[in-house]
Amino acid sequence: MRWRIVSTAALPADLAALVGGEVELIAPVAGAVSLASLARELATADALVPLLTERVDAAVLDAAPRLRIVANYAVGFDNIDVAAATARGVCVANTPDVLTEATADLTFALILAAARRLGEGERLVRGGRWTGWAPDQLLGVDVHGRTLGLVGYGRIARAVARRAAGFAMEVLYTTRGGGVALDELCARADVISVHCPLTPQTRGLFDAARLARLKPTAILVNTARGPIVDEAALAAALAAGRLAGAGLDVFAEEPAIHPALLACERVVLAPHIGSATTTARRRMVELCASAVRAVRSGEQPANLVNPEVWPEARRRARAAEARA
Repeated sequence: MRWRIVSTAALPADLAALVGGEVELIAPVAGAVSLASLARELATADALVPLLTERVDAAVLDAAPRLRIVANYAVGFDNIDVAAATARGVCVANTPDVLTEATADLTFALILAAARRLGEGERLVRGGRWTGWAPDQLLGVDVHGRTLGLVGYGRIARAVARRAAGFAMEVLYTTRGGGVALDELCARADVISVHCPLTPQTRGLFDAARLARLKPTAILVNTARGPIVDEAALAAALAAGRLAGAGLDVFAEEPAIHPALLACERVVLAPHIGSATTTARRRMVELCASAVRAVRSGEQPANLVNPEVWPEARRRARAAEARA
């Protein structure tokens, strides 16, 4: 049976070829499009491959009655109503592991850039305002030998911890099930790096009150999800000198950036490029293709995030085969 796969973006590898077999791929030639613009195609789609920026909720799922799998082109899946998908017998898959090292690299790049004020330095040079070396120019804070606090301790956080060993850093971590308390981590760490998922409990986790617990010489880095950090409160803390710097790869209302952050010199802003290496992005396509191929073949995907759906998904698959 020919499968129709809808992708909201042109991906950096041939998704149809990777899935194999009789496949029709509906995707933009370049860039990305919204799910709303694909409503007609969704009505007959068997698989959906969305970006993290697209919300897959009950209304989208109801508009796609044939849908068997949502293979999210991301490791996170907070853009998908997993409960609604499960209730409709739709599998949800993600792309874990393959972007771990790339995102950890970017995290440490932001740590170093924020600590050593590289963004400010580059703007100074490019703007033609640099007048030469000076003893007190752009004095930053040390990273080597300092204390790193990891908020969350999953794959990416552990990869960052491995990199921190090369800088002789003491590593603290906090999770719901272990490590030190978050307030203790905030009080002790010189660098705080956010790696927890976005949940109702972590939304606004770093608000004004929690930021006030950080050392004035501390660096805050977020490569997880934008809404975990209160951007206005962060900008205010930086402007008032209550933090030494920050590095952000994610934002609350992407692609919009809070104006106060844009006006703040002491924050390094990156355009959500944690996984932006050729290798990582291709492997993400391969994992999406693998999940689609597995469901089409009646096999449980290795990266299924709602395994409880599988009995119903198998039943739907058999019914579809009988109709074919």
